[in-house]
Amino acid sequence: MAATTTGVQQLLAAEKKAAETVSEARRRKAKRLKEAKEEAVREIDTYRKERETQFQQRKTQLLGSKDDFKAKVEGETEEKLSELEKQYNDNKDQVIVRMLELVRDIKPELHKNFRTGKED
Repeated sequence: MAATTTGVQQLLAAEKKAAETVSEARRRKAKRLKEAKEEAVREIDTYRKERETQFQQRKTQLLGSKDDFKAKVEGETEEKLSELEKQYNDNKDQVIVRMLELVRDIKPELHKNFRTGKED
């Protein structure tokens, strides 16, 4: 009977050891999965950053930067303003003379639709 008890205790000890081994294997597996997931997230982030950088470089290369575009628009605006001011200065005297001529040289005449009361 002592042999049976010893055998049962050995079986229980072996079962306990097997359960611990399985539990440790599950913990290692979970740890490896977690590490693999974290590594995959890091790789994805690195790849995303590289692609975003490439995209921004390509965009800048094709479209130019905001500063380039802003400088171009400001330059065009300055050119147009200076052209308008030049035209204003060139034509200012002529416009004033023409307006004064129209105001001073009034030639009174009857309008073509004016009717005298006698023609009816």
